[in-house]
Amino acid sequence: MDPVVIPILVAALVIVFLVASTVRIVPQARRYNIERFGRYRRTLQPGLNLVLPVADRINTKLDVREQVYSSDPRPVITEDNLVVNIDTVLYYQITDPRAAAYEVADYLQAIDQLTVTTLRNVIGSMDLEETLTSREEINSRLRAVLDDATGKWGIRVNRVEIKAIDPPHTIKEAMEKQMRAERDKRAAILHAEGERQAKILTAEGTKQKDILEAQGTQQAMILRADGEAKAVELVFQAVHRNNADPKILAYKYLETLPHLAKSDNNTFWVIPGELTEAVRTVTRAFGDESTAGPAHPVQPEEAATGADEAAHEPRIPQLGAGSTASLDAAAAADEAGKQAAAAVSDAKAEAEAAKSPQVPRLGRTSAD
Repeated sequence: MDPVVIPILVAALVIVFLVASTVRIVPQARRYNIERFGRYRRTLQPGLNLVLPVADRINTKLDVREQVYSSDPRPVITEDNLVVNIDTVLYYQITDPRAAAYEVADYLQAIDQLTVTTLRNVIGSMDLEETLTSREEINSRLRAVLDDATGKWGIRVNRVEIKAIDPPHTIKEAMEKQMRAERDKRAAILHAEGERQAKILTAEGTKQKDILEAQGTQQAMILRADGEAKAVELVFQAVHRNNADPKILAYKYLETLPHLAKSDNNTFWVIPGELTEAVRTVTRAFGDESTAGPAHPVQPEEAATGADEAAHEPRIPQLGAGSTASLDAAAAADEAGKQAAAAVSDAKAEAEAAKSPQVPRLGRTSAD
């Protein structure tokens, strides 16, 4: 090999080494701390940077992005002397690379120990129930203490979260029993409330049903009474429109009496005292004129005796075949009506004259 080539190659290698040692490329979100002869010189920013070869060297490479640090479960004693294991999650960011490299030897370990001691101070002033329900308060107090302590280390604590709080196994069982009892209590209350509402709704439904049935019955009775009233009114108007005479009224009077005994519940009914006179009037109207005597007032004793005889008679005498032509049926009916009216008037006059409240009546049972 040519002796001139060897020095050229050595010089080229030295130049390449010097150039490589001089140029430093820093990635984004990274920071390099440069020391010159063992002393901090400066912090390289992202991009292309030039340093003195051999004299300058990179001491630490730091990531300035927000990072997450999860600690191991640590035992902590509460105010009511219960040991619980608490896991924490820490979100931090390096704001000063020089302080993070030279102010503390291991900032992660320092943050972890500071978190444990602060957490024990905070939890030591709370009981178990308050610890389980006051996570936001614990987080805010931890963050305030850590942020104040790590500021001089060039680190900003953004958030501190409690990941888990694990009480002892016996406490877990007691809490589960308590929660089960609370759920059973709420279920019993809801069930009782449901039954109460159901009974109330059932009672309301029954009440509305009874009211509607009563209203329906009332309306039916009113309509039935209106119908009967209209029927009576129509009958009354028809009777007055046709100008019914006393003989027809007497006949209808006798025709109605048998209906009184048709009901199964009637075991006793009263025959009016003027029944005999009504029968006699009808008999005179349709009977033989030669047998019909002059009209005379009927005494109460005679009315009772006549009613008894009329009740035992098998039938009312009818017109015979030997009746003369001088007996006019219409005239006899008129005469019978007049006699019935006169008999009723005489009976009322005698009753008023005697001032007796009782009218002689003849009673008989339906069985007779």
